[in-house]
Amino acid sequence: MFFRALLGAVAATFALAAAAQQPQYGPPISVENAKKVAAAALAEARKNNFNMAIAVVDSTAHLVYFERMDTVQLGSIAIAQDKALAAVNTRRATKAVYEDLEKGGGGLRYLSLRGFVASEGGELLMHEGKVVGAIGLSGGSGAQDGQVARAGVAAFK
Repeated sequence: MFFRALLGAVAATFALAAAAQQPQYGPPISVENAKKVAAAALAEARKNNFNMAIAVVDSTAHLVYFERMDTVQLGSIAIAQDKALAAVNTRRATKAVYEDLEKGGGGLRYLSLRGFVASEGGELLMHEGKVVGAIGLSGGSGAQDGQVARAGVAAFK
């Protein structure tokens, strides 16, 4: 009994330490800022001739802005939204979770999240050290999606 309680206390301590390292949620990103982020991402996609779907969610994981290029494959619509949701729900870029899964780390728990996509292209939008939203991109390779997402993030800083 004592051993079980001790293990529970140790596990709780590690969980609290992990949570303390993650950024906290802040107020939701505004529509104006979401459009600015998406416009920068769209410009990067066009510059590189990538066909993309772009989704921006707020800190409550609700869709704030969505845009897609005319020729993007239809499956990318949901994937872009799922990448943004995955980033905001885990408070991590989707590439970091993908790398955790690749290493055999504790990332398997993420696979049970609804709509989760473990692929590059979901990035956090931060303001004053807090998560205010996330951007998700789909349509190219993971590296291309990530490149375009980071261009959107750069416009927000």
